[in-house]
Amino acid sequence: MGKRSPNKFERRERDFYVTPMPATLPLIPHLRGVRFFAEPCCGSGDLIRHLESFGLQCVWQGDIRTGQDALAVDSYGGAPVNITNPPFTRTVLHRLIVHFQRIAPTWLLLESDWAQTKQAAPFMVSCSDIVAIGRVKWIEGSPHTGKDNYAWYRFDARHSSGPVISRV
Repeated sequence: MGKRSPNKFERRERDFYVTPMPATLPLIPHLRGVRFFAEPCCGSGDLIRHLESFGLQCVWQGDIRTGQDALAVDSYGGAPVNITNPPFTRTVLHRLIVHFQRIAPTWLLLESDWAQTKQAAPFMVSCSDIVAIGRVKWIEGSPHTGKDNYAWYRFDARHSSGPVISRV
């Protein structure tokens, strides 16, 4: 699942990886004042359950498991913020960033290195915050974390001066 072992692990269909609680925890302090959210790339609902355990309420969810296309929906229940662990396939991810931030400010869980790539450059101007979280254990029961570091990125179409970086 990582760039350092592309043939060692089979990639999951639709980039479906359950969001573990330890990946969610660093985002919570950055959600002060947020009561409602949308989860446009929901899989098994773990991210929703994690966020709701802190008092937030999901008002709209997409279903990536059934192939629902988040790009085909122009409103996510009036939620003031989108929070999701999106598919990492770059052609899809980049379209999702543009689409989501047009609807509402959006927090995405992505590899930390992504921000350092040429492909990320056009999106970084509207990235207001990056919350570095380190390595994530994606496979429950596995003795190992992934080989890449991750971060929560906040994108907002109204923002135009690049990100502030926070570390856990």
